[in-house]
Amino acid sequence: MNAEIVGGNFPTGIVKLEKGQAIMCEAGTMAWFNGGIKMETNTGGGLGKMLGRAISGESLFMNRYVAEDGPGIISIAAHSPGEIRKVPLSQDKPIVVQKGSFLAMDDGAELSMFFQKKLKSGLFGSEGFVMNKMKGTGDILLEIDGGAVEYDLAEGETMTIDTGYLVMMDATCKLQAQMVKGVGNVLFGGEGLFNTLVTGPGHIILQTLPLVRFTGVVAEIMQSISK
Repeated sequence: MNAEIVGGNFPTGIVKLEKGQAIMCEAGTMAWFNGGIKMETNTGGGLGKMLGRAISGESLFMNRYVAEDGPGIISIAAHSPGEIRKVPLSQDKPIVVQKGSFLAMDDGAELSMFFQKKLKSGLFGSEGFVMNKMKGTGDILLEIDGGAVEYDLAEGETMTIDTGYLVMMDATCKLQAQMVKGVGNVLFGGEGLFNTLVTGPGHIILQTLPLVRFTGVVAEIMQSISK
């Protein structure tokens, strides 16, 4: 994917498409395009994948933009302040992406459901039962709230992550939920009952300001003002 990330803290990815090239985008992410680019709305791989995206929190349909009549550019914009990262894909190295982080992918990439294997992780983990698994050839664009922080976890190395901070992990990583220890920590720690544990080996990307946390703070401020 020939993409240039511009816009600073309010980013958009400007993707250049040559004639015959195409990208698949989450519905509602296109900001503008020019040239010979045409839009096609589809299920992104059939009814099963459409329903899978709905379960994982994504939109039912996807938009395919193809440069039919000649080269052109298309802008894929983030929903909130933060970053956009281009992540390469390969058939032998799939990745798992948090719901809401996917923006766009090359036509050779594939998006499917990733189920939590353990019931507890699905019920109480910050990321829910279903996330997005991505594999194939090409690149994807990921939306990151706030800033991005990346780590390479060694075999058996674990990162403890609060709700909403995990953006992406290699499919080689293991994901599970862990209850916060100590009654005082649960009641007064302000971090909820459970954390998400990601265990290597593999690469992970975290975000510094999840939108759900930011909107919660704004809501509390508005409530205090209105009183």
